[in-house]
Amino acid sequence: MTNDFIAPDGQSRCQWCGGAPEFLPYHDKEWGFPMDDDQRLFEKLCLESFQSGLSWRTILNKRENFRAAFHHFDFHQVAHFCEDDVQRLLQDAGIIRHRGKIEATINNAQRAKEMVEQEGSLAAFFWRYEPTELAAPQTQTTSPESIALAKELKKRGWKFFGPTTAFAFMQAMGLINDHSDGCVIREQAARAREGFLRPSGRQKTTA
Repeated sequence: MTNDFIAPDGQSRCQWCGGAPEFLPYHDKEWGFPMDDDQRLFEKLCLESFQSGLSWRTILNKRENFRAAFHHFDFHQVAHFCEDDVQRLLQDAGIIRHRGKIEATINNAQRAKEMVEQEGSLAAFFWRYEPTELAAPQTQTTSPESIALAKELKKRGWKFFGPTTAFAFMQAMGLINDHSDGCVIREQAARAREGFLRPSGRQKTTA
């Protein structure tokens, strides 16, 4: 993809981050940098699900409201939400008031707890899907890895998380460096990925 957005500092960025003022700091500080914090990974999973059918700008502008409503996406707490919490969230104008997505978030928090018990961490599971071969930056919306990831999550009972959502998650959480070739942040993300220690799964004990 041709990079043609020149930021206020005079340097090139990915074209998409010129779409709204709030995109630039998100692009420069978060998008494409490797993440292994389970709570942040779960937050992004949930926000990507809430974005379905909407714009990322809408979600980003409501992110602090989402964090407040869902205990900063501590999935250990969200897993215990009940119908009273669903009703509370349906009345919260600061978030997306969609019953299906709210209930999916609670369900996915329960599945996240199970995953930690089985795999050791969410990070250990998701980083297994880091691609070994990459297409040109920002030329695809799914990949074999995102399709496989979405399929496995569905098998494990997760909801509202298809291949396109999975790919957007992988882009944002740094499983791939999808910054445009001309983007000034691409090299920063690449260096971060080079120094990133990939999380390992639960260790098996031996006799």
